[in-house]
Amino acid sequence: MDRRNFLKLASAGAVIATSSGTAQARGNLEVPDEAVGMLFDATRCIGCRACVVACKDINGMPPEKATAEEPWDLAMDLSADTLNIIKAYEPPQGDDGFEFIKRNCMHCVDAGCVSVCPVTAMKKDPKTGIVSHDPDACIGCRYCVAACPYNIPKYEYDEAMGQIQKCQLCNQKGVERIDNGELPGCAEVCPTGANIYGKRSELLEEAKRRMALKPGDKYVYKLGSIDSPYGQEGVVPTYQDHVYGEKEGGGTQVLMLAGNRFEDLGMPDIPELSYAAVSETVQHSIYSNFLAPATVLGGLLYMARRNIKASQDEEQDQKQDPNQGKSGEDQS
Repeated sequence: MDRRNFLKLASAGAVIATSSGTAQARGNLEVPDEAVGMLFDATRCIGCRACVVACKDINGMPPEKATAEEPWDLAMDLSADTLNIIKAYEPPQGDDGFEFIKRNCMHCVDAGCVSVCPVTAMKKDPKTGIVSHDPDACIGCRYCVAACPYNIPKYEYDEAMGQIQKCQLCNQKGVERIDNGELPGCAEVCPTGANIYGKRSELLEEAKRRMALKPGDKYVYKLGSIDSPYGQEGVVPTYQDHVYGEKEGGGTQVLMLAGNRFEDLGMPDIPELSYAAVSETVQHSIYSNFLAPATVLGGLLYMARRNIKASQDEEQDQKQDPNQGKSGEDQS
């Protein structure tokens, strides 16, 4: 069997495996009924970064300084010491002003980081839907880093025993703010209601309610949470007709509203079918009943045995006829 025939054999095995009918393509996972999350309204954000400070304080993370003498935090992007960041984006030429966007874990409904984790260090709570990380189970493979379409999980490369760090909605072991009836730190300190916490279903309703408002009218924006008795009156802006996170990648539990296009605010354009659904379907199809791997292994064993036998036959022939393989001139 030559290389071409072997590849044909391996391909045939894969086709048989994917058409065997035992593996079914799966769709996106469903949103838990009690899923919680946050709604970030970019039109309300003033870039004060109070959320960044609160996040660092609650999670015990140091400020990122340009020099040792500077007492303030100068974090420019997410890192193992910065789980939540505010960025300013200038819209394309022809538009006025600029807009802030908040970046932190989106807590995907069908999370790729959970799908690829080989030791279930990344977990999705079946009730709240919060995507959490267990450092005691983590082996540092960093598959989650590669799998996240939002570039969220960060690894502690400067630590001897580095771990993955990401936003866990301030409900990780030892913090448990949500379990104790408190709000995530970033939502609690936001002075304008740009970031509020609540049930995802209610946050989605609120987002669509705001989009339906008439630009220029007055509206009372909730502070802290969707069911807060406190609010702040503001002028309704012109929203993009799009709730980011409603459907992207199977949906996220952090939803976003903005006045500018989300692609102009650095948010990735992601299809509705989650990457986890796509990758798991492919894997389960190819490896259904292990037929494809068995076919490949069989082809490799066949080729190895064939080559060994050919080598042994050649050696035996040379022993019987020492002149075999020599040219006529050498034999003479």
